[in-house]
Amino acid sequence: MKDHSDILKELELKTTPKRLAILDILRNASIYLSPDEVWTTMKERFRAIGLPTVYRNLEELAAGGVISKVIHPDRKLYYFFCGNREHHHHFVCTSCRKVDDLNFCAFGEIEKEVSRTLNATVSSHIMQVFGICSDCSADKGGRQ
Repeated sequence: MKDHSDILKELELKTTPKRLAILDILRNASIYLSPDEVWTTMKERFRAIGLPTVYRNLEELAAGGVISKVIHPDRKLYYFFCGNREHHHHFVCTSCRKVDDLNFCAFGEIEKEVSRTLNATVSSHIMQVFGICSDCSADKGGRQ
């Protein structure tokens, strides 16, 4: 996996201690994190850091594709580090907050339908599948 500095260079973003820390926090997290959770961890490393700085950096990193957003069913925004740079989608566990890669895309049929029914051209898409992972299902005795 690439070094954080190399990732920032590829994105043409300045390598700053705060950006490096955000990447480190998200890469080492086993679950998706809210901006507030990232900020709380950042405050342990940087005495004076504002929540707007964290939000701005998260958005810049997400725009570059090095971290991904989870637009949760609870209508809150979360982030996680995704090292997979190939086109793929994600399964998001709403119980334990783990994110797994889905290394396939079945969007072709939807794209054809959009073209046929709306006479529109799709330029991109994001798909996240939400549910309960097998570990959480097993912990609940198979109940969901």
